[in-house]
Amino acid sequence: MTFIEIKQDTWERKPYFDSYMESQTSFSMTVPIDITVLLAHLKKQNYKLYPALLFMVTKVINQHSEFRTTINSEDKLGTWDEMHPAFTVFNQETKLFSERWLENHDKFSLFHQNYLADQKAFLNETSQTNILTPENVFPVSMIPWQSFTEFNLNINNKSFLLPITTFGKYYSERERVMLPVSLQVHHAVCDGYHASLFIEELAQLAAEARTWLD
Repeated sequence: MTFIEIKQDTWERKPYFDSYMESQTSFSMTVPIDITVLLAHLKKQNYKLYPALLFMVTKVINQHSEFRTTINSEDKLGTWDEMHPAFTVFNQETKLFSERWLENHDKFSLFHQNYLADQKAFLNETSQTNILTPENVFPVSMIPWQSFTEFNLNINNKSFLLPITTFGKYYSERERVMLPVSLQVHHAVCDGYHASLFIEELAQLAAEARTWLD
């Protein structure tokens, strides 16, 4: 993993960054996306939905530097060249969750295989965190028990700039299957334009599932 420090004296976003860091402005956007095609192809190939969503989010985030911009452990502002998903897994017995992470892969079949192996290895894990997590990860979670039209996390961490993605329970609407997607970003590094790109590209991946599932 490589962290590329931003040269703030020549950074075009510097005025926006300073202003929104001072005001600590973040925002969230919740939009339903159509996963009808995605679900059909997943069922056909016996793949699970959650790892597919993790794969999709990872793909979108790694396509845009704005989503990979953060302040690292050395208090430096920059971007990671590649990021990996850190996600939550619910324990049915304890009703607690564990946080896992998976290495990014271009091939979904390998990503899915690693996801299943991780679930098997840590099936009874009750700790909130598992193995050593690298610094270049971003958070993803799912609330499969409820659909929602709005979701927001309150984070008391002034230096946390990474996007947070939360999925809800999918539902049927006019013969389509819709999935609530909540994206939370820090305005210091992302604007409404970037958030809109995220949702649009995620929806496109769902619609074109056949191209990356096969």
